[in-house]
Formats: sequence, C-alpha cells, structure tokens
Amino acid sequence: MRSLTNIYVFTCALTFTLWNTIQPTVEDEFIANYSSSLLTNVPKNIPVHTQVLDLSHNRISGLSISEFINLSDLQVLNLSHNLITVLDFSVFIFNENLEYLDLSHNNISKVSCLTLAYLRHLDLSFNKFTALPICQEFGNMFHLEYLGLSATMIRKSDFRYIKHLQLHTVFLNLGNFSLYEPQSLTVLTTRNLHITFAANQDFIFSILYDGMSASENLKIVNLRYTLSYKDFPSPPLMLLKKIKTTALTLDAVDLQWAIILQIFMLIWYSPVEHLTVRNLTFRGPLEELTEYAFLPLLNSVEQLISLDGSMKALTLEHVRNKLFYFNQEILYRQFSEMNIANLTIADAYMPHMLCPNRTSSFQYLNFSHNALTDELFQNCGTLMDLKLLILQKNKFESLRKVSFMTSPMKSLKSLDMSNNLLRHDGAGVPCQWAESLTELDLSSNQLVDAVFECLPGNVKKLSLQNNQISNVRRGVAELKSLEELNLASNRLADLPGCSGFPSLQLLNVEMNSILTPSADFFQSCPRVRELQAGHNPFKCSCELQAFIRLERRSGGRLFGWPAAYVCEYPEGVRGTELKDFHLSLLACNTTLLLVTALLLTLVLVAAVAFLCIRLDVPWYVRMTWQWTQTKRRAWHSPAGERGAALQFHAFISYSERDSLWVKNELIPNLEKGEGCVQLCQHERNFIPGKSIVENIINCIEKSYRSIFVLSPNFVQSEWCHYELYFAHHKLFSENSNSLILILLEPIPPYLIPARYHKLKALMAKRTYVEWPKEKSKRALFWANLRAAISINLPTSSEGNE
Repeated sequence: MRSLTNIYVFTCALTFTLWNTIQPTVEDEFIANYSSSLLTNVPKNIPVHTQVLDLSHNRISGLSISEFINLSDLQVLNLSHNLITVLDFSVFIFNENLEYLDLSHNNISKVSCLTLAYLRHLDLSFNKFTALPICQEFGNMFHLEYLGLSATMIRKSDFRYIKHLQLHTVFLNLGNFSLYEPQSLTVLTTRNLHITFAANQDFIFSILYDGMSASENLKIVNLRYTLSYKDFPSPPLMLLKKIKTTALTLDAVDLQWAIILQIFMLIWYSPVEHLTVRNLTFRGPLEELTEYAFLPLLNSVEQLISLDGSMKALTLEHVRNKLFYFNQEILYRQFSEMNIANLTIADAYMPHMLCPNRTSSFQYLNFSHNALTDELFQNCGTLMDLKLLILQKNKFESLRKVSFMTSPMKSLKSLDMSNNLLRHDGAGVPCQWAESLTELDLSSNQLVDAVFECLPGNVKKLSLQNNQISNVRRGVAELKSLEELNLASNRLADLPGCSGFPSLQLLNVEMNSILTPSADFFQSCPRVRELQAGHNPFKCSCELQAFIRLERRSGGRLFGWPAAYVCEYPEGVRGTELKDFHLSLLACNTTLLLVTALLLTLVLVAAVAFLCIRLDVPWYVRMTWQWTQTKRRAWHSPAGERGAALQFHAFISYSERDSLWVKNELIPNLEKGEGCVQLCQHERNFIPGKSIVENIINCIEKSYRSIFVLSPNFVQSEWCHYELYFAHHKLFSENSNSLILILLEPIPPYLIPARYHKLKALMAKRTYVEWPKEKSKRALFWANLRAAISINLPTSSEGNE
C-alpha cells in the first residue's frame, strides 16, 4: 500500500513539473494549470470537476473557503511559490478527497489547523515559521506519508502530536536556525529524514546524531563548522546503541579534516552500511592541523578501519582539499586498507592510490575523474576479490600497463578505462589481461588499429567508441567470446568482418566514414542479431543498392532504420533516406548495360544498312565522290584544257534501246534547217581517254539543256541514272531550269526502281513533253522542243576569251 502511495505522489509531482510540455489529453477536463500566470487571487472559474489544480509561481496572498467550496473532487493542490502569510486549514473543509497539498516557498508564519483525514502529502517547508507548525490535528492524519516543515528552532515537545504516525519521509528546512533541544528528533518515526541548513550558518552536530537515531535513510545538506576542531563536541558512545540509519548522505560539506575524521569514526562504529559524501571540502589552519597534531587521530582511524564494521559502501564525490600542508600518502593508506566492499572517490584530483597491504575486500572501486596514472596498482596482488573497476577520466597512457595492472585481479569482470589518453603501438611485450575480464570500455582514447593486438581473450562486451581506428585487420585478434562490439565514432571505411569474432551478436559502427557498406556482412557474421550502422556519410550509388536490399532480407536487424540511414553523397540526393533511393537495374548492371548497348548498336547499324541499301545510298555516295573528283581535276587542269563554258544547246540522255528513235527522229529534226540546234551525243562528243563519268559531267556542264528520253528502257539503264543524277545536281547547284523530259513511252510506276526517287520526284513536280503517236501533232512537238532549247551560243573566239 505504501509503495502504491509513493507512486501516486510522485506522479502528481511530475504532473506539475512537466505541465507545459504535456500535450492535451482526454483527461484535461480534470487538470487545471494556472501556474506562472501572475495571479493575485484564486480564479473563480475553475471547473468544478477539477482533480489536479496547479496555482504555483503566482502572487496569491490569501485563501478563502469560497474559492474551493465547489471543488469537491480536488485531490492535488499546488500553492507553492506564492505570497501566502496565514494558513487556515478550514479553507479545505469541503475538499474531503484532497491528498496532496504543497504550500512550500511562501511567507506563512501562522497556522490554524483542521484535520484533513485523507491527506497523504503535506509540504510547509521554506516558510517563515519560528517553531515547527505541528498542530494536534496532525495526529489524526493517519494517511500522512510525506511531511515538509520549516522552523528556526526545534524543541522536543514539537513532535509529540505526530510521534505515533508511521511517516515515509520528513523534510526539515532549518534556515537561520538558532535553537535545538537535544534528542528532539529521536521521537520521530520515519523511514526517510531530509534536513537542509542554510549555507552560511554553522551546523549543530547533535542534529546529525539524533537524526541517525530517527530514520533508516538520512540526508543532510550544508554541513559547515567554522570554529576550531578542538571545540567540536565528541559524540557520546551511548549514541551508538540508538542509531537506526543504514544509509547516510551528506551534501555540501565544508569541515576541518579532524572533524571529518571524528564523524567518520562515529559512522564506522554505527550500523550505517552506505555512506555518501558529495561536494566535500576539508580544510584546517596550518598551526592547528599539522601532521603531528592529528597523527594520533589518523592512527586511531587506521586501527578502526582494519576492523570489521557494518559499512559496505563509501562514496566521496566532488572533493576539494584546502589544506596548506597535508601528507596525502597517509590518507591513501587509510582508504586502501578499508574493510568494505564498495569504494568510490570521484572528482577529487587524486593522483595516486596505494595497493592494500593485505588481501582486500574491495569488490567495486570507482576512481573516476581524478589524476591517476599508469603507476596505479602495478604489481598489486591483493585485489583478488575486485569485480568492477572504474577509472574513466584519468591520465592513463599505456594500454599495456593497464593490462599488467589487471593481471593479478583474478575476479575482475568489468573495467572502464574510457576518457583517458590510452595508446598502443603494437610493439614490445605482449599484453597480459585478467582471464576473468568480460567487459572492457576503452572509449574516448587515442587507440588505433593496433589495439586489437592488446585485448583480453575472454572479453564479451567491448567498447572502442570514439578512437582513431580505421581498420579491423583480419587474423590479428581472436576474440571467440566477444558478443558486443562498439566501434562508433572511429574512422572505419567499411563494415568489419567476423573472422576473429565468431560469437558476435551486436555491432555498432555508427558515425564512421563508411560510404558503401559491404552487402555480405550478415553472411560473414551469421550470429549478429543487431547492426547499428546509421549516421554514416553514405554514398548513394549502384554499389549501395546491394546494402539496401540487405535490409529487406535482414529481418529488422538494422538498428535505427530508416531514419538513421541517409544519403550524404552525391549532393543531388543529400538528405534522402536510403529506403527512398532507387536506381534501375540497367543503370547498376555493367554487363547488362554493355549487352544492351551492343544490341542497340547492332540494331542501329542494321537499320542504317537496310536504309542505305533501300535508298541506294552507296550509289549516291559513289556518284558524289566521282563528281567531286571530276570537279577537282577540272579546277587544277590548265586553262586551255577547260574548254568553252557552253558549246551545245542540249545534252541527250537516252537508253541504247531507244537509240533508233534518237538518231532517226530527235537528232535530224533538231539539227536540220534554219537555226539548227547543236546537240551533244555521247557517241559523237565524248573525249577519248577520259572516264565515262567525267565525259558525262563535262557534256552536261557544256550544254545549256539536258534532254532525257524517258521510257521503260531508260529506267533500266545504269548510265542513264548517272546522267540524270548529275543533271539534277547541276539543277540545284546552279539554280537553273536546264532539264527537259521527253516521255517516249509511258512508264508504269512499278517499273521505276526505288533508287530512282529523283526521277519520280521530277516527273511529279516538273512538266514533261510526251511523244505523240499521231503524226499530225509532231510538228507542234518539234516546235515546242526547239523553243525550249533555243539560245545563242558564244562563238569560238568569245569562248576562248
């Protein structure tokens, strides 16, 4: 029942602390938050069904019944940090369900009491009471578990009304304290007692002694004594029989070293099992605190701590030494010979600790945040029972010496050497670790790849986070028992294999330099159940596709997926999660890409070849080449050999099968009579010694017109095709109208070869004259033909000029 009540109280307190960060829920109608609203009075519009009401950090100075009369369901009320001066408990007479009431940090100096039967938590601390505000009515609050009070004086009679209550926690704020009647606290029955003094006043030590007789767990804050240690009252020996405290915490302690030793002697004889001292400052005047002055006291302590006592754990944190002269070796000897299981000395600027002279009972040592070096516990064989050793944040440099330090520790299981200056170069004597060591923390040091040559063989959990490791070399380390390996924040470029770690189950390689992790990791590490590889600068390319597919097959073994796995390179996809990065199969398969490119090339070549053959492209290329060569030779030949520009009226192109019509009809009718026409015929005008193509080109260029005698025979002649091509070329190059088409016989379209597309185009676009079968129409035919080629040719002398 008590544990459930504690959970309830802390839940309510947490509601107040985190109010501003809680998102609205379905229970908001039962919670009213008016904290930090500059209120001077309790609001009148509070919902009647409110169960939790926060009015803290305002300027409320008074309370009345009318403000709470309608809140019958109220269970939690926080009125802390206001300006209330007078408290009348009758204000809450109608709030029968009230269980939590916080009135701390006000200006209350006067209380009028009333029994609140169901109240569990009442806090009146940090107010302006002179005497403890404990009324007779408090004795009827049988459900009360937490009671917070404040006063400037305490008398034995102050607790008479509540001595029968079984309280869980009592908090006493004794600021500006002036009077304490001895044994006043001993009448209390509480499990936890927390006492806070003002930071600028001397501590009354009888409160410490009585507090240890009143509760199991005692915490005292601000222990200060400015008088000489000679005036310090020694604790009565009869007190030891009354002490109930098993856990004692002293915070913000500023005492002379001799006084500290006296208190420690009392605690050692007492049933206290756990002593924690935080923010400890020990001091002493030089003339009073010399080695000779307190050496007898130290000897007494040395004899004391060698005896068996109740103490199991001693914790000293944030220790500051303000002594002008002090032989620290004496102190180190006292600590090393203590017969306890757990010892913590943290943040004490301690440069050394001695090895116990005899077999020690230490099982837990925490010397973190000090100035310890490699000389600690060297050749020390008396820490046989030590299981856990914490040496983080010191000045250790040699990993090899650390291994030698642990070698005699036969029971050591866990070692924390993080945040030191450890190095290991791999040279020299091999490392020697305790065979029992299974957990090792070497994070935040200066270790490189060679560290794997100096590791305990039976380690199961190893942390090498935040070092300078760039590679886990295969065959160097054989850690068959290793189950967890932390390599985060190093310089790794790829995932390490498991050749030396056959039992590895968890690997952390976050925040390294891994661009493209290996996709075969889980094949080489079949026992790994969790891989933490996020927050690396992943290069999203084809090589990464295999790793992305690996995640789909891993069954959720990639920790932090997908949020921690984001592209860093190239810049175009920076910030893209790996799960959203996709490339086509063709883009990432080189073989497939080459085969596809080859096939496309072959198809393209085949298509071009087919088109070339279909369109007779080789023929046109050949003709163009011959035309160019003829032109070039003509250009470079002597001027006398070039001949006249125009020598003929027309060049006749015809098939040999139509030669009879040309010789019997065309030539005689054009060359006879007045104004005869000079025709160029290959049989008469081709120059011997020149190629046929060259003769054709020359004849076409020296003729004003080119007459083509079209017939089915014409389209079957290769040379007729040449002559038509060159004449058509001249048509476009000189922008002239030099072609005359004579259709001797009709030509069916299917007879015209595909490469004669120029002939088809000419017949479709240009007008041609058709040879009439009727003789009566032939005179007109010849007249039109003569008119088409009629031109005055230059004389020989004009041509020569």
